[in-house]
Amino acid sequence: MASKLSGNGMYEGSRMILPEHREAYTALLEEQKKRGKPDLDEQAQLEIEWALVESYNRRKTVELVVFSPFEDERIKGIVVYINSGTKEIELLTSDGNPKRVNLAEITSASF
Repeated sequence: MASKLSGNGMYEGSRMILPEHREAYTALLEEQKKRGKPDLDEQAQLEIEWALVESYNRRKTVELVVFSPFEDERIKGIVVYINSGTKEIELLTSDGNPKRVNLAEITSASF
């Protein structure tokens, strides 16, 4: 018994993590994995706008990369609606479902 009390033995034997502490620590680690949104230069923004308008006018399928704090989302579809007031577009995806995308969240667009 004396060996457990000597040195750091008393604290080594009494480690315990409460479920609330574990959840808070896991949430903190997830929060640290977040990444910032990249800043696009003017030419990149013009290329995205051109691709969206080209898809809208010619009914061409465009592939968008949409920013997310953890992992970017890739969406393929045809632009069917551009709303400059709310700065959103609506894509008709390959499975036939409409998807609204905020223009500020698009990081790249290609055919």
